[in-house]
Amino acid sequence: MADWPAWMRRNLFGGGGQSVLTLAIFVLAALAIGKGLSWLLLDATFAGGAIECRLASGACWPFLRENARLILFGTYPEAEQWRAAAAAAVLLLSLALSFVPRFWGRRLGLVWVGAILVAVLLLRGGFAGLVHVPMEKWSGLPVTLLLASIAVVGAFPLAIVLAFGRRSSRRTLRWASTAFIELVRGTPLIGVLFLAAVMFPLFVPAYLSIDSLPRVQIALLFFTAAYMAEVIRGGLLAVSAGQGEAAQALGLSKWQARRHVLLPQALKVSVPGLVNTSISEVKNTTLVLIVGVFDVLQTTRLSYVEAQWRPYFAEAYLFTGTIFFLLCFSLSRLSMKIERKLSYA
Repeated sequence: MADWPAWMRRNLFGGGGQSVLTLAIFVLAALAIGKGLSWLLLDATFAGGAIECRLASGACWPFLRENARLILFGTYPEAEQWRAAAAAAVLLLSLALSFVPRFWGRRLGLVWVGAILVAVLLLRGGFAGLVHVPMEKWSGLPVTLLLASIAVVGAFPLAIVLAFGRRSSRRTLRWASTAFIELVRGTPLIGVLFLAAVMFPLFVPAYLSIDSLPRVQIALLFFTAAYMAEVIRGGLLAVSAGQGEAAQALGLSKWQARRHVLLPQALKVSVPGLVNTSISEVKNTTLVLIVGVFDVLQTTRLSYVEAQWRPYFAEAYLFTGTIFFLLCFSLSRLSMKIERKLSYA
């Protein structure tokens, strides 16, 4: 830290042209920050309603006071929205527990599976006096969290199977795994969602039809598994093949060597890629609005449908963008924590 003046002189003010460019960037950044602070705070409206907001030139924060519940919970019945809030809280608590090293390993997987089941039961209801809420009414933040959680948690074991299958000596298994991975990775997610939501019901009998949300969820799970499989396969390639051979020479079976020797080391190498894929899937959930699933981005669009709130879409997307930033930033910090912990092990 003591050398930062020398670093600035060397990297920011190393010559005349570089110094001018640095000063210009600083001035533009200061102007942008000042303008942003004026809009966010100084010229913003914090009380009143749409009329008061029209008289001001800054942000309209009463918009969020009136529409935050709509953004977060959408069309979920208002009297039952405490259940949607509880479901979201359970999933976020699982994310918080993921930062605790004590839960790492099989225990963390059980925590996530249990949290997903609890969230689904809370949203669905129909037991213990809870009113049944059909899936068509599920919307907002709980749906986004549920889609991302099931996609990542469910895809992880499938990705391991696909990664080993693609490296298998059995030709049929290798070809099947390769075909699945390349077919899914070669298709845009929008196309996969369209097939699941629109085309699938056309090819199955009516009595086998399921709601659009589970179909979209399965599509996201398969899409995530294909990308995770390639990340894990890269980790397996980074592990020397001699380690597996040495494990078998010591008496371990092929599957024991893979489970206890190859896979742990491959996952250690794959942590950044796996978390990066998870972050991508959190953001990919926003594409489900194209096929009619009401995630938090779709409910954000609903929040400014009324004419009086239509000019304040920026506040709506700023609120939703902050939610996505916090989710993705948390996953990024989790990756760094795991990497540091593994580097010390």
